[in-house]
Amino acid sequence: MKRIIFILVAISMAGTMVAQPQKSRVQNARTTTAAKNTNTAATGTSRASLMFPTAVDVPEDPTWRRDIYRSIDLTKDENAALYYPVEPQGNSMNLFTLLFKLLNAGKIPAYEYQLDGLEHFDQSNRLHFKDMLDRQEIAYLVDGNSIKVDQADIPSADVLSYFVKESSYYDQNTATYHSRIVALCPVMHRAADEFAIRSYVSEDEEEESVQNQNVQKFPLFWVKYDDVKTYLSGQDVMTSNLNNAAKMSIDDFFSTNHYKGDIYMTTNMQNKSLQQYCATDSLLKKEQTRIEKQISDFEEHIWTTPIDSVEQARRDSIAAASVKGKKAKAATDKASSSAARSSRRASASSGKEKSGGSSGGGNSGAPRVSVRRQRH
Repeated sequence: MKRIIFILVAISMAGTMVAQPQKSRVQNARTTTAAKNTNTAATGTSRASLMFPTAVDVPEDPTWRRDIYRSIDLTKDENAALYYPVEPQGNSMNLFTLLFKLLNAGKIPAYEYQLDGLEHFDQSNRLHFKDMLDRQEIAYLVDGNSIKVDQADIPSADVLSYFVKESSYYDQNTATYHSRIVALCPVMHRAADEFAIRSYVSEDEEEESVQNQNVQKFPLFWVKYDDVKTYLSGQDVMTSNLNNAAKMSIDDFFSTNHYKGDIYMTTNMQNKSLQQYCATDSLLKKEQTRIEKQISDFEEHIWTTPIDSVEQARRDSIAAASVKGKKAKAATDKASSSAARSSRRASASSGKEKSGGSSGGGNSGAPRVSVRRQRH
């Protein structure tokens, strides 16, 4: 009897020892799977970040920094890579189509374009994708919790320019100078009376009428470049009309400064755009050239004598004061010298007059003495 009880206890213990590792393995597998799903849902772009690593962000405390806003015209050859293809061709799509699909999928946040033209990346300024569709009258269908937009209804052909915020800075930690994009804003171009024209004219008349109307620009939204750069790194665009095999990613296109744009605003304490204090187009062009030269001059200073902007401004003010002092001293010395010459001339003239008067009077008023020689 004891032997039977011993055998049963041994079998029970053996079964427990065999079953425990299987249960542990199942539990570990479930825990690992849940952790992976949680991490994937939390990060969202972790896989894209691993596949397409990008450059480091702009430091929080650079020694020198200049923020400017440019308008990039996609009708120019230098920027056409961001516009082609207007409609997706396979895996190829232009910048706005990519941003539009990322917003629709909820992968990136968008922010309202405010009247001041500045970007405000806070939660209260978040833009809902459906609100943008309603505002721009873009057709869509609601399917449960998702929004479906036909490819033909994506207005990528009307987005003919971008506003970009560009930051040029000197990083003292790495002793390097950089110029990078901070934010992007697609701008839609539409005729002022485009919707009214479409209501009562034919297609040919519509196209002619739209071309004759004044085109208005509608900034759609701001996106933070750090939120989209991993996706831009995975999207290639064609960069040459002569060699269609020449391609690069959109992130490389921005990072290597292949784009060309005119400055329309800078970060300043009065929050004024260039048009607000440049009365004419010629003054606007001069101001744009002046700002471009300021940035390029500082970059040249970095490679020769890396000093900060405060010290440079102090030296410039001292130099300006010194030049003014030298000019003032030169003018004073010139005036003193002129006064001295005038005084000497006056003294010399007075002396001549006195000398001439005394000699003439002496000859006329003095008694004449004649000596007659006598003969003996």
